[in-house]
Amino acid sequence: MPEYVKYVDVTKCDGCRACMVACKNWNDLPAEETNFLGSVQSHPKVTADTWNVLQYIEHENSKGDLDYLFRHSSCFHCKDAACEKVCPENAISYTEFGTVVIDQEKCVGCGYCVQNCPFDVISLKTYIDKNGKEYKKSHKCTMCTDRIEEGLQPACVTTCHTGAMEFGNKDEMIKKAEKRVTEIKERYPNAMVYNPQGVGGTHTVYVLAEKPSVYGLPENPKVPTSAVLWKDYAQPIGKMMIGATTMAVVGAFVTNKLFNKEGKEHDEDGGGGNE
Repeated sequence: MPEYVKYVDVTKCDGCRACMVACKNWNDLPAEETNFLGSVQSHPKVTADTWNVLQYIEHENSKGDLDYLFRHSSCFHCKDAACEKVCPENAISYTEFGTVVIDQEKCVGCGYCVQNCPFDVISLKTYIDKNGKEYKKSHKCTMCTDRIEEGLQPACVTTCHTGAMEFGNKDEMIKKAEKRVTEIKERYPNAMVYNPQGVGGTHTVYVLAEKPSVYGLPENPKVPTSAVLWKDYAQPIGKMMIGATTMAVVGAFVTNKLFNKEGKEHDEDGGGGNE
């Protein structure tokens, strides 16, 4: 089964927000009350009920001119996803298409995925059960995996009237992105393909007009070392070689010391300091 990629060319986006409406409609996501931001942008960031957001950025370019930049913001669907590695319930997994999805039946709302996502695109939603007790679940963009399974494209892609988004074979989309960058370099000297390899590459690949930081994106996002050690080494070895009680103690240590914000910052800075 070939991997698929959502290709996003920010230089073609006109900020219409049709992608946001399509996502809300297809996924039956409720409307949210938000504060007026004073611009085209309706939400500060993605949330548990708004899985993609149209970002609006005013930027002074290298020539001293003012550029109005847009970016369709949603889950990147990393090939090596930190959220999948830190989930203690194996509620997050990869599909055959390369998308990263959350099994709501398994999710316990611990929030480790929220804390460790380098792009800050996962959110917790609070629910109330029939007994009045609160519980939480993690939510994010699924890249419309249910549509892909039926041979359809993601809802956001189908509604984009400027051709800023396409969906197709991974290699073809990456080649398209690279070609587009060469075409716009004269106008946008800092143009680049954003497909960070620190997370194994992503299944949402961008053509950016400026450096990632201009869009609020990390320049070189990586999976935290603590997450790699836990998922790829400690957890499987623990299951094979030590008892359940000892594994629980090890798990508690890791979650308390490594999967919190302080542990994440310590790991990224190499021992003291700080998308």
